[in-house]
Amino acid sequence: MATLSEVAQQAGVSPTLVSRYLNNRIELPAATRERIDAAIARLDYRPNLLAKRLSTGKTEAISLVTSEIANPFFAELAAAIEAEAERHGYAVYISSTRGDNIRAVNAVRRLMDQHVDGLIMMTNHPDDGRLASLLRSQKNIVLVDEDIPGVPVPRIFVDNEHGAWLAANHLIEAGHRDIALIGGPDGLLTVRERLTGFRKAMREHRIRVRSEWVMLGDYSREFGFDAMQRLLDLPRQPTAILACSDYIAIGVLKAVHKRGLAVPHDLSLVGFDDMPFAELIDPPLTTVRQPIAEMGRIAFERLIALLNRSEVPALTRLPVELVERSSVTELPIGRR
Repeated sequence: MATLSEVAQQAGVSPTLVSRYLNNRIELPAATRERIDAAIARLDYRPNLLAKRLSTGKTEAISLVTSEIANPFFAELAAAIEAEAERHGYAVYISSTRGDNIRAVNAVRRLMDQHVDGLIMMTNHPDDGRLASLLRSQKNIVLVDEDIPGVPVPRIFVDNEHGAWLAANHLIEAGHRDIALIGGPDGLLTVRERLTGFRKAMREHRIRVRSEWVMLGDYSREFGFDAMQRLLDLPRQPTAILACSDYIAIGVLKAVHKRGLAVPHDLSLVGFDDMPFAELIDPPLTTVRQPIAEMGRIAFERLIALLNRSEVPALTRLPVELVERSSVTELPIGRR
C-alpha cells in the first residue's frame, strides 16, 4: 500500500500538507490540489483510518438505529440520512432493532464504546426504561419521529396532531360522522398526538368518539387487517377510517376486500405518511404527507452541529399536508 509520504513526494509537497488537505484543514491553490489528487490516483492511496482516528479523535462514522429497515417509511428516512452523511464525508452504520429494545440498547453501547461519533435513533415501540437510562448520560444523539421520554437530546418530529385533524376534518366535511381510528402502540408520541388531533376535530363538530372504534396496536398491515375485521364484526360499523399509517391502511383495504366490500363505495379511508405506494394502490389513497426526506436531512444536520459543539434546537416540528386522492367519497345524505 502507498504511504502518505509517497503521495507527498509525488506531489512535491510535505506529508503534513497532504495530511491537512485530506482532513479538510487547509485551503490550497487549485494547482496544488490537482497535484495531490493526481498522486493519490496514480498510487491508489487509501488513508489509514485507524491512524486518522488516533490523530483526530473521530471515527467519521455515525450509527443509525431504525425499528424496521424494510418499512418504506424508515427506508426513505435512512436513505436521506445516508445521502446527507456522504455529502459531509461520514459513513453510516445502520442497525435494525426489529422492535427489540435489547438490540436498541446494544446500538447505544456502541456509541458509548466510541465505535461511532454520534447516533440518530428512530423507534416505533415504547421504551421500557432501559433506553432512557442509557441515553440520559450520552451526548451526540438525535431522536427522529418518535420520542423517548426523559432524554434531553434534540428531537425532530412532524405535526402529528394537525395531520390527524386534517384527515378527520376531511372525512367530516365529506359527511361522515361514524369515523373510526386505527393507530400504533399505545404510549408512543405519534399515537398520542394523532389521537389528540382526531378527537379535536370530532369535538369541534360535536361528534361523539366511540371507544370501541378506537383501535391501538401496531403500525403494521397485519394489525390494520385484524382491527378492521373486528370493526366489521361490530353491530354498528363506521363509514370511514382514519388509519394512522399507510401500512395500516393497506391492512384495512385487505380486510374490506375480503368481506366483499369496496373503498370508497362502502367505506372511506384516509392514511398517514404518503408512502410511494399510496398513489399506486386501488383506489389511490388519500393520506397525510410527512416530509420524510426532510426529517432525515435535518436529523443529520442537527447531529453534525452537536459534533461541532454548536447550539441545537431542543425540538424541531415539520409541517404536514393532506394529499387528496380517491379513497374518500361524500356520504349520501340518507346515510348521515
